[in-house]
Amino acid sequence: MSSSLRSYKGIYPTLANDVYVDNSAVLVGDIQLGNDASIWPLVAARGDVNQIHIGARTNVQDGSVLHVTRKTVDNPSGYPLVIGDDVTIGHKAMLHGCQVGNRVLVGMGAILLDNAIIEDDVIIGAGSLVPPGKRLKSGYLYVGSPVKQARPLTDKERAFLPASADNYVRLKNEYLADQ
Repeated sequence: MSSSLRSYKGIYPTLANDVYVDNSAVLVGDIQLGNDASIWPLVAARGDVNQIHIGARTNVQDGSVLHVTRKTVDNPSGYPLVIGDDVTIGHKAMLHGCQVGNRVLVGMGAILLDNAIIEDDVIIGAGSLVPPGKRLKSGYLYVGSPVKQARPLTDKERAFLPASADNYVRLKNEYLADQ
């Protein structure tokens, strides 16, 4: 098993088919990656005190941090990190115990906090902060710190969301072919 994939209490990350994990990334514990997902250089993901699920064709770009919130008496489920299919997570983003739908773009340096819920077909602008418990409704661009709904997505932006994921599937296939 790669040194990028580490156990926590005997639980290792599980990878579906055709997944790329860069050698400099570190994935620890209860993490599941869907088909054609890609994890790029210097990503740190800790599924130690709860689980992380990363959907099919989702890419997590360089320097991003993924973590979870532990289960407690007051919050028996804690907050796992659940990321849908065809999601693009930009460089140096931080996602902590939140839910991200399908066909979402998380801009570079964005921060998504505990129990935030991002519906399908959303763009979160670079550097934006999604506060704990905030829900971002489908079909909009959100920007700012804290995020505010800026405007509806254009047809071109909606089409870009799965295209971005497809671009990263092709790129990770090139990386896998080089190994």
